[in-house]
Amino acid sequence: MTSEPILILTTGGTIDKQYFDALSEYQVGESTVGMLLRIGRVAHPFRIEEVLRKDSLELTDDDRALIAARAAAAPESRIVITHGTDTMTDTAGALAAIPGKTMVLTGALAPARFTESDAAFNLGLAFAAAQTCAPGVYIAMSGQVFDGLRVKKDREAGRFVQIE
Repeated sequence: MTSEPILILTTGGTIDKQYFDALSEYQVGESTVGMLLRIGRVAHPFRIEEVLRKDSLELTDDDRALIAARAAAAPESRIVITHGTDTMTDTAGALAAIPGKTMVLTGALAPARFTESDAAFNLGLAFAAAQTCAPGVYIAMSGQVFDGLRVKKDREAGRFVQIE
């Protein structure tokens, strides 16, 4: 396992959604990543950089290019990217051409602010994968680490599945 610092790029998505009041819809708010890492007592060195605050269904090709540019330009070679689950695989594809970096996308199916959220578990899984996986693009969700280019979201099952 490496002791290299990990860069965490936040882009929004369900992991950072919040509900403001009874008349509001869920909106992407300030990132919860720092709080989750503090609660988890993470001692491994990391740096958090906000890239976007968007639902992944609202991400454009320009947004994906920005995420890829930030990852490519970062001095860190190990990167976790928090992202909405609906288009996570599209962003994985946009990152595929970046050589020499281990990039792990993760998110949540329920906002981190919810008691029964998968956010903390998925973030921890991604953090571990970023430390141990070879360079490439991965998606870490629901207790599994997938090749980021060979996975899809199964909406009916509420999880990601490998593409054969």
